[in-house]
Amino acid sequence: MTILADDASRIIVQGITGREAATFTAESLAYGAKIVAGVTPGKGGVSVHGVTVYDTVAAALAKHPANATVISVPAPFLKDAALEAIDSGLRLVVIVTERVPRRDIVEVLEAASQGGCRVVGPNSLGVISPGRTRVGMCGGSAGAVRRAYSPGPVGVMSRSGGMTTEIANLLTRAGLGQSTCVSIGGDPIIGSTFLDLLPLYEADSETGALVLFAEPGTGMEEALATHVAAHGSRLPIVAFVAGRFADRMAGVRFGHAAAIVEGERGSPAAKITALREAGVHVAERLSDIPHLVKEALG
Repeated sequence: MTILADDASRIIVQGITGREAATFTAESLAYGAKIVAGVTPGKGGVSVHGVTVYDTVAAALAKHPANATVISVPAPFLKDAALEAIDSGLRLVVIVTERVPRRDIVEVLEAASQGGCRVVGPNSLGVISPGRTRVGMCGGSAGAVRRAYSPGPVGVMSRSGGMTTEIANLLTRAGLGQSTCVSIGGDPIIGSTFLDLLPLYEADSETGALVLFAEPGTGMEEALATHVAAHGSRLPIVAFVAGRFADRMAGVRFGHAAAIVEGERGSPAAKITALREAGVHVAERLSDIPHLVKEALG
């Protein structure tokens, strides 16, 4: 059992004829992901790395039943692509596209909530269940994914796509495999926050601990801390909070669009305090994460 995706997941790629999508499609196929169809309006009938392309999601699903999609299209077209996927009944929508207009993503998330669809992103590198599947582009090439990720009991959630792989690699080198790793996305409004995904990890029998990579901005780490302080969690949680220099630079954005501190709200110091008070193990350095996880796992 994993969360969100496993080796039975059947995936379509919207925007598959774009350079980025074509590249991650090839590497995902090489890793073993079941990408069954692609969608690019006006390109129906062509093939990308052996994957047939259709003009619409409905046409793709008529020939190739699927339950997940990766969307990699220009931001102005994201809303239409995502709504098409949701209306077609896909249960998992991973949005690679970044800097999506806020009104557009709000409409998408409202439609997803009505349709029982899970959205990951925007500005996500996707979901990976090591040794089983990849939905998106976490880790880069198939060879790099195999080196960095390994099956095991540690769940990983990260606001940074690149740091999802960095943390997985640290764990793998320490002999700690991962259950499911999720790049939740770096835009200001995203479909699945840390708190949204926590119950899925808690219900997963293969997950025995959880690692978070946090950043300045938004209140999602504080929301998780409030929940854990009030209700507890069966999972020991280890967190690393990046950007501590931002405590001296209020109002300055760095990295992701959502990584902006407004006064005390969203500051690394506030996040660290809230997490520690909730019983979360906060690493001082990235390199401390494997040791803290091993301690937490006993």
